[in-house]
Amino acid sequence: MCEDSRYVPCVMNRIIEPLMRNIRIQIPEFAGMKPGDRALDVCCGTGALVLFYAKRGIIADGIDLNPRVIEVAENKRGKHNFSYVSFQTANALDLPFDENMFDHASISMSLHEKERVDRDIVISEMKRVVKIGGNLIFIDYRMPLPRIPVSTSVKTIEFIAGRDHWRCFNDYVKQGGLDELLKRNRLHRDRRISLGPFAIIKTLNACYRPKQATIHQSQYR
Repeated sequence: MCEDSRYVPCVMNRIIEPLMRNIRIQIPEFAGMKPGDRALDVCCGTGALVLFYAKRGIIADGIDLNPRVIEVAENKRGKHNFSYVSFQTANALDLPFDENMFDHASISMSLHEKERVDRDIVISEMKRVVKIGGNLIFIDYRMPLPRIPVSTSVKTIEFIAGRDHWRCFNDYVKQGGLDELLKRNRLHRDRRISLGPFAIIKTLNACYRPKQATIHQSQYR
């Protein structure tokens, strides 16, 4: 999830991940994942979604920029003794994988935390490492937020996360959320479901632009 070092593992475990539990259990079926597929979770936090993939027989990798949450994820992996799970500290802006390595790539509750130009680069990297015809799965806030009590809590949580976080969240809102972000990146929605303030969207990876070209172009947007 979050790559900000301010988000210590105990916060991830006790507050953020429980909110995602009902969503997490739906992702493999929603995305059409099957045993033996290979999946990447970008900004994986403490690894809950990666380990859930593994329980379904999916070969799973997770990356996060925060080494503290990766340490927690590795401890969890050790307890389950999964041999087909891998975690590493890495930057979502420059994924340490070759092209066309994965059948699926997911990212949960992280795009709204990033600068606008970085959102485009992360999506470009996900497209690069997923096979043509593979799936890209995005979980983040619905826009506009639904008029339900939990939406007020969402805004409060994002505000207290810090000034930069709050600024990025507001830019995500201004940009129009996932639907506009994916349209901007030439991804067409294949499936979508909404749960409370969250949206889950699956797109097919029809093509991708080379990473360097994407970064160069995004600098002038």
